[in-house]
Order: sequence, then C-alpha cells, then structure tokens
Amino acid sequence: MAGQLRLDKYLADMGIGTRSEIKEWIRKGRVKVNNEIINKPEQKVTTDKDKISFDDAEVGYVEYQYIMLNKPTGVVSATNDNVSNTVLDLIADKKCKDLFPVGRLDKDTEGLLLITNDGELAHQLLSPKKHVDKVYFARVRGIVTEEDRESFLLGVDINDEKLTLPAKLKILHSDEISEIELTLHEGRFHQVKRMFEAIGKEVIYLKRLSMGNLQLDESLAPGEYRELTDQELASLNR
Repeated sequence: MAGQLRLDKYLADMGIGTRSEIKEWIRKGRVKVNNEIINKPEQKVTTDKDKISFDDAEVGYVEYQYIMLNKPTGVVSATNDNVSNTVLDLIADKKCKDLFPVGRLDKDTEGLLLITNDGELAHQLLSPKKHVDKVYFARVRGIVTEEDRESFLLGVDINDEKLTLPAKLKILHSDEISEIELTLHEGRFHQVKRMFEAIGKEVIYLKRLSMGNLQLDESLAPGEYRELTDQELASLNR
C-alpha cells in the first residue's frame, strides 16, 4: 500500500539500521532520493514512487514479507532467544524488520514454518475458531493400531482442561517403529507428542507438512527457505 514516510523510518522499516544510525548516515550523505543526496532524516518520501538508495544500492519498500522455511532441528521458533539460534537467524535477506514465525514448532521438530510480518494473516491461521488444518508426519515407537485411530477421532486426554479436538490419524506403516500422518485443527503445547504418550507410544521424529492450503516445498532442505509465490499467498488468504 502506497504512502508517505519519513526517510529515516523508510530505511529502518527495511532493516538498514536503527533510526539513530540511519539519521547519522543520512546526515553524512550516504542516502539518495531519486539520485539526489538528501541530508534530512525527516524528509518525506512516497513508498511506491520515490527511488531510495543507501550507499548507491537501491532499497525498495516492502510492506509485507512471506517466507516459507523448512525448519531444521536445533533452532527455536521465536524472534529472539538468549541461548539458542532462532528461526529468524536463518533468514539472511530480511526485507522487513518485524518478521515473526506464525505459530511454533518444537526445537526438535522439522518442517513447514511460515515467517511474516502480516499479523492479520497470522491470526487467521492460528485462531482456533478457524479450524485450519495442520498436517504432520511422525515416526512413532510402538505399533499404531486402528483403535488408536479411533481414539484420536474422539479426542484424547492429554491432561489439559479439555480433550483434544478430533484429529485424523492416517497409518502409513505399523510396526515397532510406525509411520503416520496426523491432521490437527489446534496447536497445544507439544500436542502431537502428548497425544501419542497418552496412548503409550513415543514420537521419535516429527515434521510439519502443511498448514491450511500451504504445503512444504520438499525441494527445500532443512534450514532453507524461499518467498511464497503469489498463488501460495492467494491460497492462504482464501
């Protein structure tokens, strides 16, 4: 959406630096508007018309950014953490300063994670009232049975105030190590692991495959990411 912004805010929004740093850089002549050096941080610019450059590199304005990450194990789904690397640490080319992960995956869970600064879309995807499907693949220690499938459809007691919402369990392979797909409509703390613990089994590997209409791009190795396509974004907004 086009609009007018202070020059220092424009550059700060695009992650060039802090407001105080940018003000100093503008006064030192490192910023141009339409190929003209501008020394005033308060100069107003129009986001969709003016050409802004910093050290002669053009800085386009992006209001929202949408990134699909194949989250690897060992990083936390947070914007910052004092102990571990976060999913945002993996994004080298941030175009917006206020990115955040939509929901969370446990530190030892892999798979689809959407990173954006679009709070409205995040609310639509995470609101329990919307019943957005989240599909997981898991390897489970223990033989997963038809009884387990029926139990998940009824809801499982995981020691919360309420049973889990009905969940669709698809058994891909049943043995001492079973493989399953599980479709949830909610996102309680450690939910997949706790559901299997409740039936006497242990999740040993967990990966999210999809969220709503957004499917993990399997060409992305763990830790890799890309921007959403226009079609993917449109499917999420439906």
